[in-house]
Amino acid sequence: MDSVSARRFVFLGLFTAATLLLTFVFAIQTAFLRLSFSFLPIALCGLYFGGAAAGLMTAAAGFLGTAVFGLGPFFPGFLLTDFATGFLFGAVLHGHAVTVRRTALAFFLVAAVVNLGLQTMWLSLFYSRAWEAFFLPRLVKNLLWPPVQVLLFCAAARALDPAARLLAVRRGHS
Repeated sequence: MDSVSARRFVFLGLFTAATLLLTFVFAIQTAFLRLSFSFLPIALCGLYFGGAAAGLMTAAAGFLGTAVFGLGPFFPGFLLTDFATGFLFGAVLHGHAVTVRRTALAFFLVAAVVNLGLQTMWLSLFYSRAWEAFFLPRLVKNLLWPPVQVLLFCAAARALDPAARLLAVRRGHS
């Protein structure tokens, strides 16, 4: 394994660990809604390593979190949602400058397609309840939370850019 592959593997492991901690340990969660900062390592992974790597990392973190923390039974739909989240961040952010506009697009797509679409559908199927029971609280969260996420992500990405350049994990160079 060359040094670039080893470095990539190490960073993917660090992003996975950070995602696990921010999703399952340091989060506010109800049965149908979760508020956490796990978007930071997921979106940063997408920025630095692209959609496929971020999708696989996020799916692995979701699977490991369910296995280790056991907050509920395993459901394949949630694994697909995890992958889609990382993939969308990587597809929109990787290889591009971090701008508020591009970042807002990424977070809007995740909120609309993944959080309000897929995740609401899976919750409805999993709990055998009408999707309307889940949609309204999720809609409120996905209208209020993304602007905060965009600002925090832009600040984090800009703060980490010098270190990413030094460690050669810049967008498109890993």
